[in-house]
Amino acid sequence: MCTATSRSARRATRPDSIPPRLLRAYRLTRYRAAGCEIRIGRRVPDALFERLGARGATLATGWNPGSRRMPDGWNRRMQQRLRQCLRRFTVIEAEGALRGWREAMLLVAGDPRPVARAAIRFRQRAVVFLRCGAAARLRLL
Repeated sequence: MCTATSRSARRATRPDSIPPRLLRAYRLTRYRAAGCEIRIGRRVPDALFERLGARGATLATGWNPGSRRMPDGWNRRMQQRLRQCLRRFTVIEAEGALRGWREAMLLVAGDPRPVARAAIRFRQRAVVFLRCGAAARLRLL
C-alpha cells in the first residue's frame, strides 16, 4: 500500500461539489501521451493502445490535489509517489494542458479501478478512462 500525504486519506470529492467552471476545464483539457492527443468525448487513437499493449488505460496525476495549485517541487514529489504506487503497471509519461496551464500526468495501462483508488488517496477529483475503440471518459472521484 502506498501513502500520499497524511491528509490524503480523507473522503473523496463528491462530484456535485465540483464547480461547473472546473468541470468545463477538465472536459476541454488536451491530454497527450505517447505522441497521441486525447480529448474527453472523442475516440482514443488505436496507436496509443498498441504502444501500451493493453485495451484500456487511465490518465491520472499526483499534481494539485483538490484542483488547488501547489508548488512545483511538491507536485513533482507527489507525482513520483503516485508512480511508485503504480509500479506494478505499465506507465507512460503524459501531460494535460489547457491554455497556459500544464500538468504532468501518468497514463496507466490496464484495469482502471486500482488507478482510481490511488488517485483518491492522492486527493484527486477526477481521472480519465480510456478504452480501445471508445471515446475518452472523465470519471469524477
